[in-house]
Amino acid sequence: MTVDLEPGHRRPEGADRPEPPEPVPPRPSRTPGGRDGRDADTDDPTRIAWLVSGAAAIAAGTALGWDPSALAAVVTPPPLIRAALVGGSVAFGIVLLIAALGRLADDPPEAALPRTSAERRRDIAGMIRGVRLVFLAVAALAAASGWLLGHPLPLVVALVIAGVDVLETSFLLIVVALRSRD
Repeated sequence: MTVDLEPGHRRPEGADRPEPPEPVPPRPSRTPGGRDGRDADTDDPTRIAWLVSGAAAIAAGTALGWDPSALAAVVTPPPLIRAALVGGSVAFGIVLLIAALGRLADDPPEAALPRTSAERRRDIAGMIRGVRLVFLAVAALAAASGWLLGHPLPLVVALVIAGVDVLETSFLLIVVALRSRD
């Protein structure tokens, strides 16, 4: 048995478990290549939509911050609607955070044994998408705090966090896709 030390770990990952007799096939959701054989990371038509939505979130946050009457209408809706917005934002933030942690851990729930060293590969695009989900969870929780407190600043901050994060991670995914072609 060979010892492969993971960065940041003091002991080999899975040292107390035997190597599986045959390699575990990679999960289809994390492997490059679409259903028709194309590379899913390089032929993603939604990249422009993500970029536009990120820019729209930044523009909406900026416009909302400049118009006090619109800001007051968004920040202080009727109490029942406000409670629903707070609860929905918190629930959405928790769901996004759980999804982000699962993506960042890259730990397949269906695999009982750890992957062998030959099956381990760096999924940079998956890591970037996980970071995107973390920041979107932070934005959702910031929006919830804005509605809970009835103050506009957390809502504007939430829109800016979401917009900048989506723009930044979209550009990073484009760079990763272009570098993987080489």
